[in-house]
Amino acid sequence: LTLEYDGRAFFGWQRVIHGASVQGVLEDAVALLTGARSEVVGAGRTDSGVHAMAQVAHVDIEKPVTTDRVRDALNALVRPHPVSVLSVEEAAPEFHARFDAVRRVYLYSILNRRAPAAIARGFVWRISRKLDAEGMHEAAQRLIGHHDFTTFRDSHCQAASPVKTLDRCDVSRNGETIQIWCEARSFLHRQVRSMVGTLAEVGLGKMSAQDVADALAAADRTRCGPVAPSDGLYLARVDYAK
Repeated sequence: LTLEYDGRAFFGWQRVIHGASVQGVLEDAVALLTGARSEVVGAGRTDSGVHAMAQVAHVDIEKPVTTDRVRDALNALVRPHPVSVLSVEEAAPEFHARFDAVRRVYLYSILNRRAPAAIARGFVWRISRKLDAEGMHEAAQRLIGHHDFTTFRDSHCQAASPVKTLDRCDVSRNGETIQIWCEARSFLHRQVRSMVGTLAEVGLGKMSAQDVADALAAADRTRCGPVAPSDGLYLARVDYAK
């Protein structure tokens, strides 16, 4: 399944006992379609409030049904929750949406203007003071590579190791919008939001590119800037080996 969703309506991807989750809503819909409960496994466990443009998930369905029928039925059954099944493909029996992913691409969107957001409210982080996007991009390049990302790791992160390889971190401005693209095979819990919050400090002139490099090298969570809100974060794409 390739999915998009508005993360504001959910406590995140992961199923929760009380409240709505993307996984829970999809599993309920699958049960109504097939008459049996099946786990829906996502490529990325997005946090509460985080959106998705193209989340990937897999589910095992024994009932003989076409992929088009699965897509249309799930889209009808998840209503009124803001989840859309964009496409459905038949996968190999051993396919695993999470463990087979070779790259995850996240987009963070900042609205950089004095006036508050109306239409984009809940989908961007609005920063009223002018940001130096070029300076943010320069600092972002200091994060690329194979590093201990403890500084940008949430205290509740359950990953076995803080060491990750960040393949891309680009910052660009288009008018009032600043976009930050991050690519890696996998990320630590709240790593992207932590990095974005620190890069925003650079954009505001409160930190330099060298400060970001030093914070990374320190492997110290207290050296991280404010964590960016979930509003502007999107799981944009998940790639798999051909």
